[in-house]
Amino acid sequence: MAYSARSTYQLSSNNLINELNRFTDDSYKYRSKSSNPPKNSAFSTNRTRYVPPFSIQTQQKNTMVVKGPLQYVQQDVVNGERANDTKPIGEEKSLLNINKFSLNKSPRKTSFRLYFDRGDLPIKMEYMCGGDKIGWTIDIDKLDYNFYLPLFFDGLSETEHPYKTYARQGVYDLLIAGGEKIHSAIPQLILPLKSALNTKNLEVICTTLKIIQQLVLSSDSVGPALVPFYRQLLPMFNAYKVKNLNCGDEIDYSQKNNLNVGDLIDETLQVLELHGGEDAFINIKYMVPTYESCYLN
Repeated sequence: MAYSARSTYQLSSNNLINELNRFTDDSYKYRSKSSNPPKNSAFSTNRTRYVPPFSIQTQQKNTMVVKGPLQYVQQDVVNGERANDTKPIGEEKSLLNINKFSLNKSPRKTSFRLYFDRGDLPIKMEYMCGGDKIGWTIDIDKLDYNFYLPLFFDGLSETEHPYKTYARQGVYDLLIAGGEKIHSAIPQLILPLKSALNTKNLEVICTTLKIIQQLVLSSDSVGPALVPFYRQLLPMFNAYKVKNLNCGDEIDYSQKNNLNVGDLIDETLQVLELHGGEDAFINIKYMVPTYESCYLN
């Protein structure tokens, strides 16, 4: 058997680089386009993505963590006082740019807050021994309910003092002294009530449900007048109807405050059915399918 002489190949540093380049070029040609997209493509793996901090995306490849809003606050000294001006430094990415809304989203400014800050409301705080309460600078019977009642109802969405204190107590006082004057203002109360329920704040929702009960009980004509507006009010009832506190065999000491959303929704629906007339149950059942009539139970 004859053996052919094999030529020896010296693998120098230059030859090693050439071999690696040739191997890379050949592998790139025979691999699929999906695994090697063009560099200018929208799905290019070389493009750096900006992700928010403290997220699972920070562990992925080709990602860069952006700076939060607090890192862009520049404290400048102007006339010996510190002024906080939020200014982006350079062209770096921030959460304020990649997110649609700011992280510290300010609450909606209500009309009640606007009138209260201007001092246009006929109310004042009275400090008494038994507790503080609001006082009216004008007799409640002389107020225009078509203007002031929706204005105070708009303040139900407030969560800051003193706005929420004045708004809630003002609504209670107006409903107690309103009587038949409330019926004409019912269509203007639907949007403030819907806004308060859509805040998804449990305290605001519980307060709004209690006020709806008092609104229905304030006059015999209010219950039937609310039936056409059930489609605007009851969707949030359906979302929170099953939100009950399950404390097992423990004692719920917060029952005296009546802050259980599920129980409040059941009570409110029963009040609406009892005082809403013949068509109340049909409309409630259409919007809240899990509701059972209090007459049958």
